[in-house]
Amino acid sequence: MAFNFGTPSGTSGTAAATAAPAGGFGGFGTTSTSAGSAFSFSAPANTGTTGLFSGTQNKGFGFGTGFGTATGTSTGLGTGLGTGLGFGGFNTQQQQQQTTLGGLFSQPTQAPTQSNQLINTASALSAPTLLGDERDAILAKWNQLQAFWGTGKGYFNNNIPPVEFTQENPFCRFKAVGYSCMPNNKDEDGLVVLVFNKKETDIRNQQQQLVESLHKVLGGNQTLTVNVEGIKTLPDDQTEVVIYVVERSPNGTSRRVPATILYSHFEQANIKTQLQQLGVTLSMTRTELSPAQIKQLLQNPPAGVDPIIWEQAKVDNPDSEKLIPVPMVGFKELLRRLKVQDQMTKQHQTRLDIISEDISELQKNQTTTMAKIAQYKRKLMDLSHRTLQGRLNELMSQIRMQNHFGAVKSEERYYVDADLLREIKQHLKQQQEGLSHLISIIKDDLEDIKLVEHGLNETIHIRGGVFS
Repeated sequence: MAFNFGTPSGTSGTAAATAAPAGGFGGFGTTSTSAGSAFSFSAPANTGTTGLFSGTQNKGFGFGTGFGTATGTSTGLGTGLGTGLGFGGFNTQQQQQQTTLGGLFSQPTQAPTQSNQLINTASALSAPTLLGDERDAILAKWNQLQAFWGTGKGYFNNNIPPVEFTQENPFCRFKAVGYSCMPNNKDEDGLVVLVFNKKETDIRNQQQQLVESLHKVLGGNQTLTVNVEGIKTLPDDQTEVVIYVVERSPNGTSRRVPATILYSHFEQANIKTQLQQLGVTLSMTRTELSPAQIKQLLQNPPAGVDPIIWEQAKVDNPDSEKLIPVPMVGFKELLRRLKVQDQMTKQHQTRLDIISEDISELQKNQTTTMAKIAQYKRKLMDLSHRTLQGRLNELMSQIRMQNHFGAVKSEERYYVDADLLREIKQHLKQQQEGLSHLISIIKDDLEDIKLVEHGLNETIHIRGGVFS
C-alpha cells in the first residue's frame, strides 16, 4: 500500500541505486529506466508497532524505496497508486487534483491553503528541487529526519517558502496516546483551579492573605466569600489551588457562583493581569464534560494523530466512564506527565505512611484495651467472691441465732401449742429446704469460679505467648 511521488515520464531524474528496508529511508542514486520505483509512504498492514511513549498500538508510516521516474502520461508529481492511509496522487490537472487530493489520513479536501501545505510537505519529503542535482536527495533525507523529529524547516524550492515541521505534523514519531481522568464536578459546584508558581508551603503559610487578595480581585464585594477547596503540590515548585466563591443574597440565602461564570471573570484582561501579579500562571474550570463534548472529542482525532491509533486508544481505554484518551506529543509532554506521576506517587506514599502510623497506633490501643479488659475481669471476680462471702456470713449468723433461741426455750421448758408447733416445723422445714438450695447454689458458684480461674489462667498463658 504505497503512494508514489515521481518525476514526469520521459525524463531521467535521480533515483535510488540501493534498496532500503521497509519502514526506513529509501536509497538515493541514478537510474535511466522509465519504470523505476518511486518514493513511497507506506502503511504496512499488521506491523504491530507501538507508540514511543505508551503501549498503544500504532500502525505507523513506513518509507519504502527511493526516488525514481514514474511511468505514466501525467506531468505532475506522479499518480497515486495506493489506497487508505497516506497521500493521494497529485497531478497538475485541476480536475484530477480536486478528485484525488484526499490529504493525510484520507480526509476530505480542505481549503486551498491546506492543499498547498500538503503538496509542499510532500515535495519537501520526496522531491525537493532546490539545488537541481543529487544533493536534493540528501536534502529530502534531512527533511524526513526533521519531520520525524517534529522540528525545523523543510526547504524544497527556491521560489516557495520552506515548510515548518512541528510536532503536530503527521510524520512526527515522538507521539503517543495516554489517558486522563475526567472531572465529575458540576458547573454549579463552582470549582476553579488556579496554578501558582509558588511552593505549597508558601501557599499554605499565606493562605489567608491569598484569600483576601482574591477577594479584592473580585471587587471586594461583601456579598462574596472566597473559599479554598484544596491545595495540591505540582512539579517544578508549582501549586494547584482549587477555590469556589459563595454569593449571599439579601434575603439570607447563599449559592456558589458557577464555575464558568467565575472562570470568565478571571479571564478578563485586567483581572488576568492582577492574578498574574499574585503568581497565577494558569486558571481553568473543573467541571465534567457533557456527553456531546465527550462524543466530539472522541470522534475527532487531535492534529497529527493517526485515526487508527486514536481508534485503538479508544478500544484500549481501561475505564471509558472515567478516562479519556489524550495525545502525548514530544518529550516535553512526556516529561511533564512523568513529573506529575512522580508527584502523585509521593503523595500516595505519604498517605500510606499516615495510614501505617494510624495502624500502629490502633494496635497499641488494642493492646492497652486487652490489658484493661483482663484487669476488669479480675476485679469482677474479686467482687463476686466478696459478695458470696457476705451472703454466707449472713446465713451463718441467722443459723447461730436460731440455735441460740432453741436452746433457751428448751431450758425454760416452754410448752408450745400443737398448731403453733406444726407451723414452726413447717417454717423450719422451709428454712432447711432454703439452706439446701443455697448450699447447692454455692457449690455451683464454686464450680463456676473454678472454671473462670482455669479459663483466665489459659488466657493469660496464651496472651503471654503472643506478646512474648
